[in-house]
Amino acid sequence: MDQRLVRQGYVQRCEHAALALYLVLVTVADAEGLSYYSDASLERMLRLEHAGLCAARSELAAAGLVVYQKPLYQVLALERPEALPGPRSGQTRSLKEVLAQALEKGVQS
Repeated sequence: MDQRLVRQGYVQRCEHAALALYLVLVTVADAEGLSYYSDASLERMLRLEHAGLCAARSELAAAGLVVYQKPLYQVLALERPEALPGPRSGQTRSLKEVLAQALEKGVQS
């Protein structure tokens, strides 16, 4: 899960059902973000009535998190604001290295 869901306010703007649906879709999506789960399967899994699933899906689409064309969902990439750093490198660094880099950037500014 991406921290931008919290930082950019998606979690605060979405209802619980929409967030639960998003979690399922992110978890089951393929490399392109595609999922083919049926309404009936999602309703059972999330314990939602059909109207609740439709509302959750609409909320996610309005927030720019998914697109839907029956029977296909696609989870969309979150926009990256310029102010936020890029993806983590996956490298483990000591606190000393991180602070030295931050101080070096501060001196260069």
